Amino acid sequence: MTHVETRHAIHPDHARGMDTAQLRQHFLVEGLFAAGHIRLTYTHYDRFVVGGAVPDGAPLTLDAIDETRTPSFLDRREMGIVNIGGPGRVEAAGQGWDMANGDVLYLGMGAGAVTFSSGGRFYITSAPAHRALPHRLITVDQAKKVEMGATATSNKRVIKQFIHPLVMESCQLVLGYTSLQEGSVWNTIPAHVHDRRMEAYLYHGMAPESRVLHLMGEPQETRHLFVANEQAVLSPTWSIHSGAGIGEYTFIWAMAGDNVDYTDMDFIQPEDLR
Repeated sequence: MTHVETRHAIHPDHARGMDTAQLRQHFLVEGLFAAGHIRLTYTHYDRFVVGGAVPDGAPLTLDAIDETRTPSFLDRREMGIVNIGGPGRVEAAGQGWDMANGDVLYLGMGAGAVTFSSGGRFYITSAPAHRALPHRLITVDQAKKVEMGATATSNKRVIKQFIHPLVMESCQLVLGYTSLQEGSVWNTIPAHVHDRRMEAYLYHGMAPESRVLHLMGEPQETRHLFVANEQAVLSPTWSIHSGAGIGEYTFIWAMAGDNVDYTDMDFIQPEDLR
């Protein structure tokens, strides 16, 4: 019931010569959410893991995987879980948490096996950790909310910060999500890069026929991916990340690297993009 795929890191010189199929193969993560399965993508970008767990009438447990070579997945890792489905439950370390849609659960290093159950649709993120920190459920109401953008520039949005220094402590994982307001489509303008951290995006809340045009690549050598609902994008440190969607959507952002400073980014103005 648990399937793991490995993605190796790509140098920007290599990415310049990739065609559409190759870009999608290396940077787009499809099929994360399958009923009755846990599916993980283990990346060599800061050893970051993204995944999905969809209980389908029976609990699913994530414990040991070959890729980490540890007795249990979280022996040397921390985890952030977002419920993007109906009411669900997660159990670990002898505790249990009921999660509503949009809630985020942080599990610290050493939490042991993690069991997913009920009607949740769980998005999983994980990064290596150097010490054990308290497990914590952060509900939507407890997140720090930041309003940004404007209707005039089609990027009016609300950012909800969950695993974030202003909300709680983590080792290196930073996580939250951004929802576009009605009539707005651009999620991150101006675009930016941050050489100190990698980032992963999960786009969701979209109609089946909708797509997000996700912009990536070096600032003067951009590329793009058309992304469907519940697909994720791996964003290396050298790549911009920005996008525009057809209709309503939300994207979950999660980062790992040298620091947990959300504002540590180098902006690229639209007139400098190529």
